[in-house]
Amino acid sequence: MRQGNQIQYSKITILSIAHMLNDLYSNYLPQMLPFLVVLNPDFTATRAAILVSAFTISSSLIQPLFGYFLDRQGKRWLVHVGTLWMAVMLSLTGIVQDYWILVILAGLAGLGTAAFHPQASTMINVLSGDRKAVLLSTFVAFGNFGFALGPLLLVPLFQAYGLRATVITVIPGIFVAVLLLLFAPRNDISSGPAPSLSVVIRSLKSAAGELSAIITVIAVRSLAYTGMLTILPLYFKSQNLSNIAASHLLTIMLFAGALGGILGGFISDFYGRKRLIVGSLILSTPLFFAFFHSQGTLGTIFLALAGATLLSSFSVTVVAAQEAIPDNKALAAGLTMGFAGGIGGLAVILIGRIGDIWGLSSAVFVIFLLPILAGLIGLLMKSRPAARIERSLAR
Repeated sequence: MRQGNQIQYSKITILSIAHMLNDLYSNYLPQMLPFLVVLNPDFTATRAAILVSAFTISSSLIQPLFGYFLDRQGKRWLVHVGTLWMAVMLSLTGIVQDYWILVILAGLAGLGTAAFHPQASTMINVLSGDRKAVLLSTFVAFGNFGFALGPLLLVPLFQAYGLRATVITVIPGIFVAVLLLLFAPRNDISSGPAPSLSVVIRSLKSAAGELSAIITVIAVRSLAYTGMLTILPLYFKSQNLSNIAASHLLTIMLFAGALGGILGGFISDFYGRKRLIVGSLILSTPLFFAFFHSQGTLGTIFLALAGATLLSSFSVTVVAAQEAIPDNKALAAGLTMGFAGGIGGLAVILIGRIGDIWGLSSAVFVIFLLPILAGLIGLLMKSRPAARIERSLAR
């Protein structure tokens, strides 16, 4: 698979492209919401939140289980089967009439990305030689770019052909699944020797305080992020903004977030994980409120800056957890990219209820306060030397 510290760039590229598609699919359901409102006037903000949460929870909460399993034995088939499974389940969402069947399909689709992410991130770790941090950040950035493409590609598709067009969105999933089947690493791989359950428990106990702070930060940040993706399309529609214009605003926020994620990885190497996480999250809230109270180009600039600061800590929190439990990297990825995000996804139902009871503007106000709360919680994280300083001391 690889010799010495040789970096397998071709395989990393394939996995990164697959991550981009997986995360595009992960932002699939929020793009359907304005169209579901048109088809069913009784489609409330709470129902929207439940639908998005069904996917978020199933795709996230069980990721630590996949992570523990993959720390023991990698299974390459999870990346291509998981991708195909999610594509098939989501392609059916536009042709069902019953709301609860739609929720079930959303929950089943989430299992595909839950299978993909820990195995793919572990493959990146093994294939990256001595450039693990940079290449993991790039892998995560591809996912964020895919997430950003969701509104840009799906909203025009649904606008032109209706929700029944979901059936054709299975095609890129089939293509990428075949690509992974042919070109992903041929061997079942894991990030290291198989740890026993007692070793894992001991590792978690020793880092319990630090992990608790990191997971709480991610959960609150995820609540803000998922809340925006769920509520903002409904809010924009209530303000008589067209679906296309609203999708462009969301795309700008998400693309800026992807770029912010790359920049955040580099900044955290120089100044430390904690400083980047706390500073960027606290800065996000005033930028979001500046967007809320601005118009035109200035408002768009504030939204881009807010998205960049909110997501600049995305990959950094994953690396921070892996540094806290270095012998269980896939489990750390599952806890941060999965479990913590799932908790945030579950709580977004409360944001939906706020929108139904007090109005969508109140829900947006609460969402914009969440990043600063996450930043304050980040102050409880353990301070570690910046990665650049650690490497210079090791020489």
